[in-house]
Amino acid sequence: MKSFASLLSAAALGAAILLSPGVAHAAAPNYVALGDSYASGVGTRTYISSSGSCQRSTKAYAYIDAGRMGANLTFVACSGARVADVTANQLSSVTSSTNIVSVQVGGNDAGFSSVITECAKPSWLGDCNSAVANANSIINNTLPGRLNSLYSSIRSRASSAKVVVVGYPRLFNGTDCNAGTFFSPDEMTKLNGTADLLNSKVSASAGAAGFTFVNPTSKFIGHSVCGSPEWINGLSNPVSESYHPNVTGQAAYADLVEPAL
Repeated sequence: MKSFASLLSAAALGAAILLSPGVAHAAAPNYVALGDSYASGVGTRTYISSSGSCQRSTKAYAYIDAGRMGANLTFVACSGARVADVTANQLSSVTSSTNIVSVQVGGNDAGFSSVITECAKPSWLGDCNSAVANANSIINNTLPGRLNSLYSSIRSRASSAKVVVVGYPRLFNGTDCNAGTFFSPDEMTKLNGTADLLNSKVSASAGAAGFTFVNPTSKFIGHSVCGSPEWINGLSNPVSESYHPNVTGQAAYADLVEPAL
């Protein structure tokens, strides 16, 4: 059996190690979450009251991942945000002390919600083809420049931060099970193609900036609108919840984004 003196010596040594500045715990990282309704958590139906019309949710992937990492979260993503809105209203939260940034934006620049609304109409009432073509034109010709400028601003404000750019899932599995919408198989295919195009352009701009791109497409296959289980809401009440990830979808996003962060 060890002597009382040796036990005291061991205890003193342990205390010295704990108090040594060389083994101090690292400070919690500072994480800033930028973006639109997909980033804020619209679709989860539960929102932080102080976030108002931005509809930020504790079920959103950034909130989940910040908790997992023990990060200090500055959550400024906002429903309806376009690239210009992120620049004007959210970018100031990124500073030289920021360690991690996630950004998900671009869908509203392409007017994706209005495209969905147009394509949901009966064929004799809506013009889905023109709406999709217009969105694709914006994605191809206008969006990359906007993203390049935003990403450059993020890097200039936080030169050493890890920046993760998050993409968008395909919304459809090929079946429309919602009463009140009239998506044809061809329209759903075209809308999925627009999501793929959007991801390709966002990914290209992210890569050019040296940022990491997270593509949710493969993970959400089988789980989009009318999927089993469904991770993206179909037509909902209120309508603003429609075609956004639900609680399970945001949890899936959290699992995708966390390793990149």
